Amino acid sequence: MAEPFPPPLPPVSTVRLRNAHRLIPAKFSESGSVLSRLSDNESEVADLLELDSATNDRLLGEEGLLPGISVLELVYGVDYAHIVNAAFTHASPDGGRFNGPDRGAWYAGLTRETSLAEVAFHKLRQLEEVNWPEPEVSTFDDYLADFSMPVHDLTGGEPEMEKYLEKEPIPECYREPQRLADTLLAQGSNGILYPSARLARGTCLVCFRPALVYHVRRGARLELTLRAGERFSLRQAREIELEE
Repeated sequence: MAEPFPPPLPPVSTVRLRNAHRLIPAKFSESGSVLSRLSDNESEVADLLELDSATNDRLLGEEGLLPGISVLELVYGVDYAHIVNAAFTHASPDGGRFNGPDRGAWYAGLTRETSLAEVAFHKLRQLEEVNWPEPEVSTFDDYLADFSMPVHDLTGGEPEMEKYLEKEPIPECYREPQRLADTLLAQGSNGILYPSARLARGTCLVCFRPALVYHVRRGARLELTLRAGERFSLRQAREIELEE
């Protein structure tokens, strides 16, 4: 349980959003395991899948074996349930701006440009960390979702809320917003609306509850060409055809 958080907390607003954008690496779009491509032998495939399942965070979450998310919170029987559940069960070791390492969240941009800027920033950061010298081509699928719910709102520009929106350094700048998110989550919050740290005038939404990610559908497939040390431009992204 998070320690009581000192007031003031962000105000609450009701959002009604259509087509909020979340970019996910295209390799994760398939519901089946890529391990099935490694062998034609059914017995070997079964062994590989058993090993995969034992270490797959999404499947562990669906079996109630992850500490930060209850099996009762995940979604089943809806389109792209595996995509929604993966967002909440695949948290990075440092977490994100508004989630810790034990529980993920559904992050989305209100426009595709915002999501591209956010994804490109983190991808470029990875390339720079390993000093990658060549252009890197990455493929993402744009998942659209709708939201209609009250959320805590950080878009008002209140000075006391600026500490939750710092751009650098990562992950240190995530500590205060993660603490805020822990407190809001414990109080039953649905999520947070906040200004993008990577695109001026862009807006992002983080949804804390899998069941509130409505009407998920796959949009365009996008190819990003990035080079470490270079500033991202929207010209570096292009739509490509989905593979059948």
